[in-house]
Amino acid sequence: MTTKVSLVHQITDFTNRADPYPVYAELRKTPVLHEQDGGPYVISSYWDIESLLHDPRISSDASNLAAAGYDPLGEAEQTGLPPSFLRLDPPEHDRLRRIANSAFGPPQCPHRVEDMRDGMAAIVSELIDGFGDAREIDLVDQFAYPFPVTVICRLLGVPREDEPRFRAWVDPLVASLDPDTRQGSDPEFQKAAQEARMQLGMFLAELVEQRSKEPRDDLLSDLVNSHGPDGAMTMMEVLSTSVLLLIAGHETTVNLITNGMLTLLRHPDVLERLRQEPELSVRIVEELLRYEPPVQMVPQRTCIADIEVRGVTIPKGSRIWLVLAAGNRDPERFENPDTFDPDRQDIEHLGFGSGIHSCFGAPLARLEAQIALSELARRMDNPRLVQDPPPYRQNAVLRGPRHLDIAFDGLR
Repeated sequence: MTTKVSLVHQITDFTNRADPYPVYAELRKTPVLHEQDGGPYVISSYWDIESLLHDPRISSDASNLAAAGYDPLGEAEQTGLPPSFLRLDPPEHDRLRRIANSAFGPPQCPHRVEDMRDGMAAIVSELIDGFGDAREIDLVDQFAYPFPVTVICRLLGVPREDEPRFRAWVDPLVASLDPDTRQGSDPEFQKAAQEARMQLGMFLAELVEQRSKEPRDDLLSDLVNSHGPDGAMTMMEVLSTSVLLLIAGHETTVNLITNGMLTLLRHPDVLERLRQEPELSVRIVEELLRYEPPVQMVPQRTCIADIEVRGVTIPKGSRIWLVLAAGNRDPERFENPDTFDPDRQDIEHLGFGSGIHSCFGAPLARLEAQIALSELARRMDNPRLVQDPPPYRQNAVLRGPRHLDIAFDGLR
């Protein structure tokens, strides 16, 4: 029988990465779990997570995490930039997010993401055409990884001739987000990651300078030249926001697409439906965000006041882990939660979080996944898994396969 003492370790234990859901089911038996002094309070029920994501007594500020002696993700601070708004509390969070949103979505730019639809479809077609005569591909390396990087480049306004350099910097940066690799002592890895940070920072700073003088129709130009009621971002704030969009937006979308294709290949009846009904991609992606969310948990939260949850007092200064993936399969919230059902009517998932820190890039990620999965289903003839389960990344927070080898009979 699983003991409470081992549960927090089991959440992060790589041996459970391919299927963490039995651990989450055990976790929900103790909705507020605290195993040792100084350890995190782990929250696993849907309603508690949803409530705490809206609670102003829960801080996302990086300085509070540092005071607690814990910073699981490192994020853009490793570049020497100030924290992005993801790692800030109101009112500064709200100011920066409003400025960023004015450049990204409604009401100021209501069509920015939707206007990228044709361009995204063209990128997807080009990547699938690139499979050529192969009858087996690694979906991660050949499709799910390059697709969102290219989209982010186009969104920000990175010149197309610079996209290959941009991708080369992303690889070691994304790898450095993984707590296991980041804590490693490999000097070559550390050197490569530091070099990538420096090169990316210099490149973006030069691009920001250009856009301040010669604005174009891209997100970076709007961030640089925004002068609304919240004022303007400093250059450093523009850079940290750009890095946030690049890293957070890229890694989660790679996992959403890869987890999605893996799930569809395990449910061939749904895959066939998608081939016949491409509009089903909207509901499939929403169910995927519940069933196999790319962000499994939110560990970078701190209490700034005593909070009572289910009769348990969580003291001020404590760390909190909100296990979104456990809440998404909470039987108190969802009927048959372990069943993948794109026809599910009640699908208000936690896949993009909730509250003031709900995923800023959600509209873009949704559209990318919808286009990618529907086109893969349409064009790949008789696709099937080569290995199940596939090899997974080390990261317990941003969970997804490192490789996903798919065999198929040809392209349509």
